[in-house]
Amino acid sequence: MKKTIFLVIGALIIGVGVYYYFNAPAVTAPVTEAPITATTTEKVVQKPVDTTKTVLGTSVQKRDITAYHFGTGAKEVLFVGGIHGGYEWNTALVAYELMDYLTANPKTIPANVRVTVIPVLNPDGLKKVTGKDGRFTKADVSTSDNVVISGRFNANNVDLNRNFDCDWQTKGVWMTETVSGGSKAFSEPESVAFKNYIETKNPSAVITWYSSAGGVFSSSCHNGVLPETKSLTSAFATASKYPAYESYDFYKLTGDMPNWLAKKNIPAISVLLTTHQDTEWTKNLAGVKAVLNYYAK
Repeated sequence: MKKTIFLVIGALIIGVGVYYYFNAPAVTAPVTEAPITATTTEKVVQKPVDTTKTVLGTSVQKRDITAYHFGTGAKEVLFVGGIHGGYEWNTALVAYELMDYLTANPKTIPANVRVTVIPVLNPDGLKKVTGKDGRFTKADVSTSDNVVISGRFNANNVDLNRNFDCDWQTKGVWMTETVSGGSKAFSEPESVAFKNYIETKNPSAVITWYSSAGGVFSSSCHNGVLPETKSLTSAFATASKYPAYESYDFYKLTGDMPNWLAKKNIPAISVLLTTHQDTEWTKNLAGVKAVLNYYAK
């Protein structure tokens, strides 16, 4: 009798188990959103922190004139290279070296400063000499003196550093040579692009590289040297060990860009590299850091 009861109970338990195996609702894992990933047509591009760029305009031959920005501070410090294109190719190269350094060392930039670099203001003139648009190396530079000299001017054969509105003249002087200052001040698209950027952004200071005399020169346009320009000149010169000059008087300048900036009450200095071949990077980095420290206050 007891054996029969146990058999019946066992059968009932097995039956219940079989019923729930086939009829109980399925248990599913909680639903979560999958992480968004790049597809084959949409790649994720990693950019340096706080680095952007602005196309100011184009050259006579429609090459972009680009400004690269580093940092997000309210005080903009602007560095400019390559206004004389391929004739002063080392001024563009030192500007590119500065961009590389700031990308690798973003902590160099004070929190209240935004650094902007225009590495090449005369891209057509640089292309004549290097055969490249944008970045280049010393190995790309032409060995022909005639080609290098021709690269000083834009595609309209105008010296851009004679095309700005401070003592502008149709014909300017370069050492003992007569050069074109354009048909009027700001006749050239490159100088107009720079003018528009300056008048829109009103930077705290502008440092322009030239070659070759080896010195730091203050700017003015019949209004005296601004006190802040004097401080800027002293800061860069002291740190870089370049000699400092209150004015450029090797020959008469007309339509000069830094002097036009002074006319607009913007502190501006010209840093002239010692030769046409060397960027003198160590000296210039020291000068750049001194300027950034000055504007960190």
